[in-house]
Amino acid sequence: MVVAVYPGTFDPLTCGHMDIIERALPLVDKLIIGIYENPAKRPLFPLEQRARLVKEAVSRLPNVEVKAFKGLAVDFIHQVGGKVMVRGLRAGSDFEREFDMALMNRNLAPDIEVICLMTSSQYQFLSSTLIKEVAELGGCLEGMVPEHVAVALKERFPMPTKLATGKGKIKIKNQKLRR
Repeated sequence: MVVAVYPGTFDPLTCGHMDIIERALPLVDKLIIGIYENPAKRPLFPLEQRARLVKEAVSRLPNVEVKAFKGLAVDFIHQVGGKVMVRGLRAGSDFEREFDMALMNRNLAPDIEVICLMTSSQYQFLSSTLIKEVAELGGCLEGMVPEHVAVALKERFPMPTKLATGKGKIKIKNQKLRR
């Protein structure tokens, strides 16, 4: 049985993350989404909420578990009986960072293989950092994050007094919410 772990902070989960999850699933018998606690990153959502948001997003997918962890990803992968680490790549800058991390992880745990999947082209521009900025400024998140994540982001940020667009609307699915 091939157990893979897709580690990350997922703060917040994006449609790009979901793309990697859904494409990694057929390659393995079980996929564990490892929600990393990294206080140095000062996450927007607490660990427990990030785990809940990811669990809700993957609830319809077979053979997927969500677990929180602290410490090295390779140690977590060993703890859960994994042999593969899944990573997503958006652009060349991701490749350099992921390549460095893969080499370090190979040094720390030579028994763990790293599989990097290229993000589908419609999600290459997405990053959790940009999503948080768009949400904070009241922008439309449709197609960038699962709907329940968009709702959580909307609840997290206070309403801006004036939006740069002047429209004052956040669109979630087929609803328009006035601000």
